[in-house]
Amino acid sequence: MIGEIIREKLKRQLSPQNIEIIDESHLHEGHAGARPGGETHFRVKITAAAFAGLSRIDRQRLVLECLAEELAGPVHALAMRCLSPDEAE
Repeated sequence: MIGEIIREKLKRQLSPQNIEIIDESHLHEGHAGARPGGETHFRVKITAAAFAGLSRIDRQRLVLECLAEELAGPVHALAMRCLSPDEAE
């Protein structure tokens, strides 16, 4: 459910060409921030025209601003790879 909220918010705010949301919570069981049931640690790979001309840090700031509510609550960690369309793999 949290993963879908992340996907929808990023789609709404950044109109990505590609987006992958991976719940990695199972890799962090027993670590700080982990909760039973997971949905605490995520990896995002996103390709969006909104990232063109921005530094890596500015791209990540856009994502963090978009997901501020989730990061203040249920999400403990978010790894991200933010690409512009000309950098897409």
